[in-house]
Amino acid sequence: MNDAAPAPTPAPAPRKRARVRAPELIGKGGWLNTGGKELSLADLRGRIAILDFWTFCCINCLHVLDELRELEEKHRDTVVIIGVHSPKFVHEAEHAAVVDAVERYQVHHPVLDDPELATWKQYAVRAWPTLVVIDPEGYIVAQHAGEGHAHAIARLVEQLEAEHEAKGTLRRGDGPYVAPEPVAGDLRFPGKALLLPSGNLLVSDTTRHRLVELAADGESVVRRVGSGERGFAGDSFSEPQGLALLPDGKVVVADTVNHALRTYDPATGQVETVAGTGRQWWQGAPTSGPALEVDLSSPWDVAWWQGRVWIAMAGVHQLWTWDPEAGTVEVAAGTTNEGLLDGPASEAWFAQPSGLAAAGDRLWIADSETSALRYVEPAGDGHEGYVIKSAVGTGLFDFGHRDGDAAQALLQHPLGVTALPDGSVAVCDTYNHALRRYDPATGQVSTLATDLREPSDAVLVGEDIVVVESARHRLTRLRLPEEAVRVDAVAHRTQRAATEVAPGTLRLDVVFQAPSGQKLDTRYGPSTRLLVSSTPPELLAAGEGAGSDLFRELALNPDVSEGVLHVSAMAASCDDDPANEYPACHVHQQDWGVPVRVTADGVSRLPLVLAGMDG
Repeated sequence: MNDAAPAPTPAPAPRKRARVRAPELIGKGGWLNTGGKELSLADLRGRIAILDFWTFCCINCLHVLDELRELEEKHRDTVVIIGVHSPKFVHEAEHAAVVDAVERYQVHHPVLDDPELATWKQYAVRAWPTLVVIDPEGYIVAQHAGEGHAHAIARLVEQLEAEHEAKGTLRRGDGPYVAPEPVAGDLRFPGKALLLPSGNLLVSDTTRHRLVELAADGESVVRRVGSGERGFAGDSFSEPQGLALLPDGKVVVADTVNHALRTYDPATGQVETVAGTGRQWWQGAPTSGPALEVDLSSPWDVAWWQGRVWIAMAGVHQLWTWDPEAGTVEVAAGTTNEGLLDGPASEAWFAQPSGLAAAGDRLWIADSETSALRYVEPAGDGHEGYVIKSAVGTGLFDFGHRDGDAAQALLQHPLGVTALPDGSVAVCDTYNHALRRYDPATGQVSTLATDLREPSDAVLVGEDIVVVESARHRLTRLRLPEEAVRVDAVAHRTQRAATEVAPGTLRLDVVFQAPSGQKLDTRYGPSTRLLVSSTPPELLAAGEGAGSDLFRELALNPDVSEGVLHVSAMAASCDDDPANEYPACHVHQQDWGVPVRVTADGVSRLPLVLAGMDG
């Protein structure tokens, strides 16, 4: 018997990093959370900088904000996170809206407001969200697109700390973040509202992580529910949103950032978790089962319909249901692919469904990222299941404020929908600051009210409609107008520079390098997935569809000169330690919408970085 300790396994040699000098940080909107100071890369020298390219409409960006909180706290003396706000929608380019979003989502680091995408272009960013890591000497050492990279960046940060501590190039100390002054008020960025049987109004006070019950006047506070601090234990919430009344008198709450459903009993004040684990759902996790054992992903709204609670699962672009009697959850519609595709529920595509309203045999949906009003209804004609149909909206890139025939009408990132007594539907057209109306009988879209600041929900109270003006931190009571408001029609497309590609064959490469100490997880088959489609569909003559390789040869249609390539990639990596029976594993995923223009001198290779650096 040998009592000598086994020789330690040598640590793997660090991967040699490319050295690319980081471009300067520029943005016409200036800096937030710095006490008025303008920052430059020189101010960050000696610190590890992580640039977070985000936009506040994007659920994946909000997930990354939450992923980074622990890293930000643990390494606050060596790491500076810089949010670079890069807008998709016109409303997001307004400086006041960015100021609101920074407070709304409790961003506790400096933010550069870049409304013209100047820094986005300098760093050749192609997707929201994208993280870029800059070492203490001002060189880019890694880029990550999408979610699920916090563990990889944490490892890289530890390596950079050790490396630059040894070189004498690491500077520790307080960062440039300056907290804004707190603001008083009964509500702060309320999300959704519900009319209680008592006649009072229950409101999700999202940024303050609680519920607030208001008297029938919509102003007087009756009680507050929750600790007011971000949390999951007891009666604490984390950015709650949707509310729905259950047949037993309890209220189900979409506890969004806790990835859970909770119930609140107005009679006793008790808060109980009824679905979700507190962990975010990832590809490969169960999609049905006991409600308290299945992960959810950013439930944004809830509605009681057809004997179940329907859930707008914004985080994975699906609708789920919770059956309180059986105590189970399951996917009801959507594939997790982001976009607008109607048809059988199991094949439909959504994009951040954020508002629900039950009305007879239809469940109306505010599908925010496609700026669309859609609905679910039973398949009928003897068929089982449900079908998804669109009333207003065409896809991810077209939006605006245009009334008239629904086929050509435009919305801009709606978050709320309300069924009206006459069979029509009111839409909280959030980024247009308007309340809109769609009438299924006539197929017409009109504007009911304007000058509402980011309306996110509305509830009927008698002959009035009470609108949640989220960015004015209040409820606003309106008499439902008999005539529509006339507005000047405005149409927009998401403006990003098109990549010029050569005609013929285009090589698509999704770049993925497993984090240090990890390898691709091949225990249960392929660990990578790639899905490719296009708008218009005719752009691709060949190469669309799903596969397990992270590269694809795409054949471009010579008769189509421009369009958008939709690319969805996923890679799973695990700890590279044969002795570990239960290695820690992580899923990295991202969706890209890449505008392309076919030109004779364009490129024949399109690299998209999921994680690492393009060699």
